[in-house]
Amino acid sequence: MSIRTLDDLLAEGVSGRRVLVRADLNVPLDKQTGAITDDGRIRAVLPTLGALTEAGAKVVVCSHLGRPKGSPDPQFSLSPVAGRLGELLGAPVHFATDTVGESAQATVSALADGEVALLENLRFNKGETSKDDAERGAFADQLAAFGDAYVDDAFGAVHRKHASVYDVPARLPHVAGRLVLREVEVLSTLTGNPERPYVVVLGGSKVSDKLAVIEALLPTVDRLLIGGGMCFTFLKAQGHEVGTSLLEKDMVETCRNLLERSEGKIMLPVDVVAADAFAPDAAHDVVPANGIPSHRVGLDIGPETVAGFAAALRGSSADGTANARTIFWNGPMGVFEMAAFANGTRGVAEAIAESDAFSVVGGGDSAAAVRALGLDEKSFGHISTGGGASLEYLEGKTLPGIAALEN
Repeated sequence: MSIRTLDDLLAEGVSGRRVLVRADLNVPLDKQTGAITDDGRIRAVLPTLGALTEAGAKVVVCSHLGRPKGSPDPQFSLSPVAGRLGELLGAPVHFATDTVGESAQATVSALADGEVALLENLRFNKGETSKDDAERGAFADQLAAFGDAYVDDAFGAVHRKHASVYDVPARLPHVAGRLVLREVEVLSTLTGNPERPYVVVLGGSKVSDKLAVIEALLPTVDRLLIGGGMCFTFLKAQGHEVGTSLLEKDMVETCRNLLERSEGKIMLPVDVVAADAFAPDAAHDVVPANGIPSHRVGLDIGPETVAGFAAALRGSSADGTANARTIFWNGPMGVFEMAAFANGTRGVAEAIAESDAFSVVGGGDSAAAVRALGLDEKSFGHISTGGGASLEYLEGKTLPGIAALEN
């Protein structure tokens, strides 16, 4: 892979130049207050922004937030992000109330060397996500007019063929930011020759979302631990009752085939936390994975499963397994947002953190769980900012944003 880096751009000199930075500032907001509930993605872009401002660049940041329908929607405004970004940078961030309109043009024009501006949500413009090349290209032309150079530091968006990710690099000198470079370096170790034993932990709700990565990983991993809502389709494939638990009926045969082909690599829960309802205060208890009552819903893996998964991660003298040397984790083990059903995710996350392995947390809900459960982020080798992007990278797919940087 041949990609120019931020260091290459800095070596050329950026003082007084406008640098357009595509960041991933798609942070979760509290629905009632609009407050940012997890600023991890904002923090992740600070090394790139800090290096540019220190070098005297006029930095123009653009990002999406949420899924607006191609027109302005106040609930998806990046305004609170501008405030938090300014706090973390220790300097005001000038906020444009539109993306490429009068406010954006005036805000960018007024930037002094070393200052930062943030444009309003890219997805307020239909051109950002358009499938039509001409419509997307026209929007990219407007964005590119704000920069003399382009930096992609939005790893969480590199799997999207969007104007700001795919089309703008074709219009400006372009480099990878600190975050994108680190993400690619880390994930390439997993697809190359990872140190063994190599153990992957997958959770989340749907098998269909993870099928491609399971297919890609099965030949290369030593163990594949499956929890979360997706485990119930596998349990059904083994012939077990799963009650009212999340089930993809059309995936049962696929899971059966995966189990047959896995050569014993796949580990499934042996017990689950089953509840009367999907609610934080629902009555619940631990039941065997092959004995879930027909009226109950599985919302977490049980303590025996946590112990078994931990043994597979840390190694166990009882069954002769060696300590994992490389771990990739994507997807929670249960409904961790509800305290009663967070123990599985916490237990597995702690086992990963305490292992001697090089561990990669695959973004999305897994990264959110690490922070929500108060775990030390430094205990993990790398926490990705892109759940979907990291999975597609491991699947071996061509990521449009990375391809655009290589050109």
